[in-house]
Amino acid sequence: MHDLKALRDNPAAYDTNWARRGLSPQTPDILKMDEERRALQTEAQQLLQRRNEASKEIGAIKAKGGDAAALMAEVASLKTRTAEIEQREATVAESLNQHLSALPNLLADDAPDGKDENDNVEVGRHGEPKRQNTGVDHTDIGEALGMLDFELAAKVAGARFSVLHSGLARLERALGQFMLDTHTQDHGYTEVIPPLLVNDDVMYGTGQLPKFRDDQFGTTDGRWLVPTAEVVLTNLVREEILDMGDLPIRYTALTPCFRKEAGSAGKDTRGMIRQHQFYKVEMVSITLPEHSNAEHERMTECAQNILKKLDLPFRTLSLCSGDIGFGARKTYDLEVWLPGQAKYREISSCSNCGDFQARRMKARFKRPGAKETEFVHTLNGSGLAVGRTLVAVMENYYDPADGGIFIPAVLKPYMNNLEKLMPLSQNKGSEQKSA
Repeated sequence: MHDLKALRDNPAAYDTNWARRGLSPQTPDILKMDEERRALQTEAQQLLQRRNEASKEIGAIKAKGGDAAALMAEVASLKTRTAEIEQREATVAESLNQHLSALPNLLADDAPDGKDENDNVEVGRHGEPKRQNTGVDHTDIGEALGMLDFELAAKVAGARFSVLHSGLARLERALGQFMLDTHTQDHGYTEVIPPLLVNDDVMYGTGQLPKFRDDQFGTTDGRWLVPTAEVVLTNLVREEILDMGDLPIRYTALTPCFRKEAGSAGKDTRGMIRQHQFYKVEMVSITLPEHSNAEHERMTECAQNILKKLDLPFRTLSLCSGDIGFGARKTYDLEVWLPGQAKYREISSCSNCGDFQARRMKARFKRPGAKETEFVHTLNGSGLAVGRTLVAVMENYYDPADGGIFIPAVLKPYMNNLEKLMPLSQNKGSEQKSA
């Protein structure tokens, strides 16, 4: 949501910023609706004032035994006209709100300009790929291990689902627990187990509704399966006035995520890169406006630290104006190297949303001694997408000599100190090789 007063004061700044995303000028229509709404409000107030005056006059006339029929007819007419005006004002206000709700956040000045993902700017790289291209991707590896099954998933759920079992199921669980432990113990996030079903207001608060309704899974009772834990964690402060001393607030959660992937027909149909259901560890920060840029850098470093601990090569991109998300001012994407595809693929996205979500949620704070409240700033980031991290581990730690997967050192405590996952067929039902 946007500050309507600020938009009135400087509409050119808004249109110039939205033009960086490829949008045509939006403020003429907004200001026209806003002007009509305010004019209707003024007319309704004037009609109410006249009704009150006429009612007093009627009382005075009747007190003297006079005939107030004409005034009474005027009051009845004013009442009808007021109802019409109020109805029209409500319609215009709803149209204005819908229009504003569908417009993306304003971009940060230092977000690079560009048309699409090809114009994103690489700002850092860590590690060198151990293998440039094995020619074997995670799908082949998992199926050869006997621990990844897409056909079985299709029988029970359809396309874009998978069944993991045995060592791979344990490895994915280990990754999620390792990420949570790192974020809570090393990075200072508070772990949360949130609801996975939410209402319209919550989805609106973080920007999924109304624009991205078709991407969401809804229930028959009017709720939504969360597309990411960001939705719930950010809304934990909705309609709150926070104590300035309590900021920043940092939350993390490991949850399933559910997405229709409505706009991804034909993309990543093979394997586990893009599925309807997946696990993700999410980070959310609620902070002061003056601290949000620094918090953004910190959050990105927290996500990077997971990849560093796993010894996975990755690069960091600053997303350009044509690729940045709807609710973000600025976004860093982390892309991990996948030898099976011989390219970097997104594994985390860390965004500073400024006060965009806070306005929709009415999440505020108050400075000591101040009369007015201010909107907090919200940030979110993947820390990391667990399924995609499993893909990266499988491909980067794959041993073509025997088809096994070496266990990253930081995950061994979560895997009973296993050294390597081996194909079930080679171990007569044992999927592991001990250290």
